[in-house]
Amino acid sequence: MVVEQQDRVRRRSRRDEILEIAMGLFAARGYHGVSMDDIGAAAGVTGPALYHHFAGKEAMLVAALMPVSKSLLAGGRARVAENPDDPREALESLVEFHVTFALANPVVIALHLHELDRLPEDPRRNIRRLQRLYVEVWVQTLIALRPELPPQEARVLAHAAFGLMNSTPFLGGEVDRDRRSDLLRAATLAALLG
Repeated sequence: MVVEQQDRVRRRSRRDEILEIAMGLFAARGYHGVSMDDIGAAAGVTGPALYHHFAGKEAMLVAALMPVSKSLLAGGRARVAENPDDPREALESLVEFHVTFALANPVVIALHLHELDRLPEDPRRNIRRLQRLYVEVWVQTLIALRPELPPQEARVLAHAAFGLMNSTPFLGGEVDRDRRSDLLRAATLAALLG
């Protein structure tokens, strides 16, 4: 029994490693510029051996993007729930949460920006639905803080904020991570607070 559990952990961990390698290759070369053999070579396994972990490249992309969208929505809702009576604190918490995510996951952001349309219709639709729900968490927080904003204008501001925060794949390393975090948080709050 213990051996079976260790094997499952080992397999999952190898699967995660392969997925990380695949995401890096997709981000660097584009989805169509990477084959299963390329992923296998980078991961140190044969292309066909990858099919023990994933049905194909589409399955890898779904496995990378779907959990991120679910996690962002859950995390955003949790941040707002921690500050139910203070929309300013809720907004600052949302910004902190997303900037931290964006700095830790520039490859995932690049994949969302450039490769989401490569997914089959059902997972793509589910990911977009989760993204819309996440945006609405921000919209409701902005409206609570700035009641003069109609929802459509709050939505514009939320999307603009994501543009700022999700710029991490395009930022060079000439500014250290802590300073990038400070700059992104300040710029995002300035944009949202008007």
